[in-house]
Amino acid sequence: MKVLLTGASGFMGSRLRQALLEAGHHVVAVARHARPSASEPARLQWLALDFTQATTPAQWLAHLQGVDAVVNAVGIFRESGSQTFDALHHRAPAALFQACAQAGVRRVIQISALGVQAGATAYQRSKHAADEALLSLPLDATVVQPSLVFGEDGPSARFFLSLASLPLLALPRSGPLQPVHVDDAVAAVVALLRAPVARWSGRRVPLVGPQPLPLAEYLQALRAAQGLPRAPVLRVPAPLGALGARVAGALGSTLLDADSWDMLQQGNAAPADGITALLGRAPRPPRDFIPRGRADAARAHARLAWTLPLLRLSLALVWLITAVVSFGLYPVQKSYELLGRTGVPPALQPLMLYGACGLDLLLGVLTVWPLRPRARRRLWAAQALLIAFYTVLITWRLPEFWLHPYGPLSKNLPILAALALLAALEPGDPRDRPPPPAPEAR
Repeated sequence: MKVLLTGASGFMGSRLRQALLEAGHHVVAVARHARPSASEPARLQWLALDFTQATTPAQWLAHLQGVDAVVNAVGIFRESGSQTFDALHHRAPAALFQACAQAGVRRVIQISALGVQAGATAYQRSKHAADEALLSLPLDATVVQPSLVFGEDGPSARFFLSLASLPLLALPRSGPLQPVHVDDAVAAVVALLRAPVARWSGRRVPLVGPQPLPLAEYLQALRAAQGLPRAPVLRVPAPLGALGARVAGALGSTLLDADSWDMLQQGNAAPADGITALLGRAPRPPRDFIPRGRADAARAHARLAWTLPLLRLSLALVWLITAVVSFGLYPVQKSYELLGRTGVPPALQPLMLYGACGLDLLLGVLTVWPLRPRARRRLWAAQALLIAFYTVLITWRLPEFWLHPYGPLSKNLPILAALALLAALEPGDPRDRPPPPAPEAR
C-alpha cells in the first residue's frame, strides 16, 4: 500500500513512518523541512510541504497520484507565527481530505485528540473542525483520538517523568487521564490501515490506556516505572494552579499554559474497546511504559531535569549575592583593606572592587540566561577560571582564609565540581558534529 503521511518528522509521525515501512508499505513522508538520507529505503519518498501554504485541494491533488491511503499526523500544541491552529489543524487538513475525495484515495485516517468535541480551547476547536470536515466526505475515513501520549523522548513524557521524580508531588485536582503509550497508538493506526474496507469507516476511535487515572495516580505509576516508591501528595488549590499555568505560559512554556490547564481540568478518558480490538490485546498500563532495563536511565534523566536548573539557580545566586554584598552591604573600607593585602595599590582599589562586582553581576545573570549550549560551556569554563584565579591569589596572599571556620575558600571546591558537571552535561551543539559520511559509490 502507498501511504501519504503528513507530519512525518514529528513525535508520533516519525514513529508511524518507521512502523509503516516495517509493515512493508511505501510511504510518502510529508514534512515542512524534509531531510532525506542516502541510507533510507527506496520505499520512502520525502515531500517538503508547508502546511500553512497548502490550504486548497488543488495543491494536494498532484501529490495523491497512486496513493492508497492518507494519514494526517500534523499537530502543534502552541501557535508560533504562521503556524496557527486554524491553518495546521483545520484549513490544510480539510483541503487534503477534499483532495482525497476527488482523487479516489481509498482510506484516510485523521490523528486528532481525545476530548476535542468539548471545544474549550482553540487547539480543541481546530482539531474538531478538521474531524468534522473529514467525516462529512464520502471516504473510508476514521478519526483516531489519542489521549495523553507517552514516549520517553516526547516533551510531555519528559515533563511528567520529571514531575513524578520529585520527592513531593504538589498537584492540583484534575479530571481523569488515560495515557496511552506511543507504540500502542502507532500500532493501532497501522492496524487500521490493514483492516477490512469500511470496518472502521465514519468512526471516532479513542486511543487510550486500559483505565482512567487521577493525575496523582498517573505520576505514582510513572514513579513505579522508574523504580521509585510512592511519594506524598500535597494538594494545590485550583486558583494557585491556574495562576501558575498562566505564568508558565507567559514565560514561554510549550507544555503548561492556560489552555493546557483547562484541558487538564476537563480530563481525558474514554472506553478502551476500540484500541483493544485493533491491538488484539489490552493497551499497556503506565506502570509498564518504561522497560525494566530502562528504569535506571529514565530515573536519572528525570531527576536531572529538575536538579540541573536548581543547580544553575543556586550558582547564579552565589554570583548575584556576592555582587550585592560587595557593592556596599559589606563595609567598603574593609574590602579595600583586603584588596590592599593582595597587592592592589590604593588608586586601583575602587576600580578593582566595583569592576569585580560588575563581573559577578554579569556572570549571575548569564548563568540563568537561555544561552546556546556552546556559549554555556564557555560560561562554565570562564567561571571556573575566575574562581580558580581567586583561589590561587587568596591562597598566596591571604592563606589564613583556608583556616576560617566558615570555609570561604574550601567552598570553592564543590563549586568547581558543580561547574565541571554542568559543562559535562551540556547537550552537543549540532555545529560541532562531524558531517555524515558520503554514501558509497555503487
